[in-house]
Amino acid sequence: MEKKKQKSIHKTGECMLNDKRIKIIIGHYGSGKTEFSVNYCMKLADENVKVAIGDLDIVNPYFRSRERASMLESKGIKVISSSLGHNFSLALPAVSAAIVGPIQDPEYQVILDVGGNSIGARVLARFFNDITDQGYDMLCVVNTNRPETMDVEGIVYHVRSIENETGLKVTGLINNTHLLRDTTVETVLEAQKIIIEASEKLSIPIKYISTLEKVAEQLPEGLEGEIFPLKLYMRDAWM
Repeated sequence: MEKKKQKSIHKTGECMLNDKRIKIIIGHYGSGKTEFSVNYCMKLADENVKVAIGDLDIVNPYFRSRERASMLESKGIKVISSSLGHNFSLALPAVSAAIVGPIQDPEYQVILDVGGNSIGARVLARFFNDITDQGYDMLCVVNTNRPETMDVEGIVYHVRSIENETGLKVTGLINNTHLLRDTTVETVLEAQKIIIEASEKLSIPIKYISTLEKVAEQLPEGLEGEIFPLKLYMRDAWM
């Protein structure tokens, strides 16, 4: 019964729209933050919501949301990335100021895909006043299979360093622990124990448990965080 309820939540998108319309997605390399960001946009677009995604990742030249610009734009999603164009792949801080438009437009749900650690998050300083004026959620994507966030201390350090660098507060955690296509229910549940402890230390709630659709269907009831089934948009079948 509970699983049907979870599926209906994702179908309507109501839960997603109850939060701040500007969502900053952060997370270490390999956490799956871009996959989550793209999935989030696609789910909103399926509900005919006006969506813009800003690819603000100036650290990692691989697996950027701009790589799926054609797919996103085909769904009516506004994609904003480098001022030098979506195909510019070097890790240079050439961020387009065009993202300010959707940030200031109350009709848009805005997803900001921000790169990696506190250094990558510095790009947010350019948009600090616009973001804080409008209100925001900053969600930290955590994969406990990555060395930087494999334990409570690493997660706490990662969150606090980004908050100290940007002056913005993380408002939610996302358990996105994965082993790509080898992810299992056990993978997610073992990580959940660690992230719950980090959540308590940080006084930040677990907002989502994001995982492959086949795994999401098998997760037990009563977990902290909304279950968010993922498609692998960022990885081709052979990867």
